Amino acid sequence: MYLSDSDQRILDGRLGKTAQKAMELMVRYGEIIGAEELCSVTWADLFCGHHDYLEVASTSDFDEIFSRMALCSNETSKLEQMAPGCICYSGVEPDCTEVPDKMFMTPDQKEKNRVSLERFARAGVILSGNCIPYLTGFVPVMGEHFVSCESSAVLFMNAMWGAQGNGDGIEASFCAAVCGRTPKSGMHVKENRAGTVEIRITTAPRTLEDWDLLGYALGGKLPPHSIPVFTGQFGRPNAILLKTFFASLACSSGTEMCHLVGLTPEAPDLMTAFQGKQGYDTLTLTLDDMEDARARLCRSCGSGQKPRIDYVTIGCPHLHIEELRQIALYFEGKTVHKDTWVDIWTTGPFLYMAQRSGIASVIEKAGAHLVTGGCPSNRGYPKGVASVALDSSKQRQDVPVSMDASGLSEENIFYGSRQDCLKAAVNGYWPY
Repeated sequence: MYLSDSDQRILDGRLGKTAQKAMELMVRYGEIIGAEELCSVTWADLFCGHHDYLEVASTSDFDEIFSRMALCSNETSKLEQMAPGCICYSGVEPDCTEVPDKMFMTPDQKEKNRVSLERFARAGVILSGNCIPYLTGFVPVMGEHFVSCESSAVLFMNAMWGAQGNGDGIEASFCAAVCGRTPKSGMHVKENRAGTVEIRITTAPRTLEDWDLLGYALGGKLPPHSIPVFTGQFGRPNAILLKTFFASLACSSGTEMCHLVGLTPEAPDLMTAFQGKQGYDTLTLTLDDMEDARARLCRSCGSGQKPRIDYVTIGCPHLHIEELRQIALYFEGKTVHKDTWVDIWTTGPFLYMAQRSGIASVIEKAGAHLVTGGCPSNRGYPKGVASVALDSSKQRQDVPVSMDASGLSEENIFYGSRQDCLKAAVNGYWPY
């Protein structure tokens, strides 16, 4: 693999041991995947904080943990700063700065997390703490290279902005942010971003639920490692609908890039989306596919028994301020059922807007919890939960059945529209 003079300087340790260790991993990574060179990373979305998986390091020393778990090195080096010119955000975090008592962390866990986030902040990481960085200021423009281990963010920024990045793992993202370089492969290469299969949409999705089901249904039909090009009846979805769609599509298929003809910068028309290539496969997605997806997501829905709901979770991916406003409109004059715990997940910036706008007070007065930073996938559910309602296929796939939710079974997990979940929050039972 070709290394520039500046690459070699980093690899030789002339910019410090931490950058050297990061570059060593980037070079090994690049050689394994067959990259011919490295490219400059100007944006990095990182999995910061002291998450549970870090306990395997069996130490509380931040630099030792970071060296072993992020740089993949048994030689401890100190994290001083991220690469100059690389804007770094923290992704989903273990704790909630605004409502820490709702995250179920022990004092020891909280202290480790505090130390970890402080060190990242001193190194230049902006403590964003959300899974929708692209809606809170993380904006690599067309042609810029980024790294992220948030699958839906990778898909959104590749498809809607023409920014270039792969679904890298936690370690690769950290190393790229520390040395400012990553292998030029996959979606970092223009030729690799061409469509590989046309998907004809015949379902005319309009609502959040429609777009969520569309992404989940596609996951079972797409060929492995494909780059779908969407044509047909899908209108002009806004960013809120697209974040829902990309979350379900990325989680169910692993797709890192797609083209919506007429919306994606690299797909003003079908021929451009395929970069002039012909002979591609064509698949059609129908209403039957959507209904099959719904049945797989909610096995007990439509039974007519109206079962009790212990827990309602909304906000995967994190909610936009407009979504919070719509939830507040529903909760106006209503109260959450006394036996139902309700979490509404958003980001710190959007919570701030909600507080200023009076939206937060309406939601909290109704008895729901506004939480930021994390999500149920890494926090777990409240103790004693035996049934849950949710409006996200991504969250449905991540349900922690074996965690603190004792008694929770597949038959007691209810997926539906946001309206369904809000009704369950107020009534205490699934509405169908």
